[in-house]
Amino acid sequence: MTDHMDTDKTVSIPRHVSIIMDGNGRWAKERGKERVFGHAEGVESVRACVEAAAEAGVKYLSVFAFSEENWNRPSAEVGYLMQLMRKVIEGEVDSLAERRIRLLVRGHLDRLGPDLAADIRRAEQRTVPADGGEPLMTLVVFLSYSGKWDILQAARKFAAAAVHQPALLEEASEADFARFLVTADLPDPDLVIRTSGEQRISNYLLWQAAYAEFLFVDKMWPDFRKDDFRAALAAYANRDRRYGKVK
Repeated sequence: MTDHMDTDKTVSIPRHVSIIMDGNGRWAKERGKERVFGHAEGVESVRACVEAAAEAGVKYLSVFAFSEENWNRPSAEVGYLMQLMRKVIEGEVDSLAERRIRLLVRGHLDRLGPDLAADIRRAEQRTVPADGGEPLMTLVVFLSYSGKWDILQAARKFAAAAVHQPALLEEASEADFARFLVTADLPDPDLVIRTSGEQRISNYLLWQAAYAEFLFVDKMWPDFRKDDFRAALAAYANRDRRYGKVK
């Protein structure tokens, strides 16, 4: 990592880096391949970024794997993506556990098939450190997720709780509401990276990314590897995070 950052100053490492993995389909099309070819190659980029994040000391790495809106894609592509997700989980879980990298999957998981849902729960349990200690890093996969859905489901739970605690409506803080989000036990992202040159958030972590730093890179996701991740960390280290304050 020192090859990519200035070693003469203290480097600020984000606690939580989140990635919108964009460009798989276009990457495949440019090569005369089907879109699914890009999704398969994108798995290698996930592996590379997991390694780079763990080496750099990032504690949480999250990836936007499949949105609620993605269910509207052609059924063949959706089916392939679900099969790929199951294959990747089965193939990677032992390696993650050995490296003390905990896996969490968050989203509208009721929409998944029962087999994939069961695989996810087993993988999550398998990667909990056996000695009860802290994991080296936590990898969060957002699957069947959207920011608006997350806020809406949290609002419904909040309203249900307020039936029994009327004072909650008047006294609740942002933190009180956030505990109903699917990310309640996770820190908000410090850095959000989006690949492929697109500069939008695409309904992702709308509440949680309120004060995140954003980095938009031109590379398609299948071409984004360890050096690119390290370069993103270096760019983050030069940001001045003020949270609305004046420094």
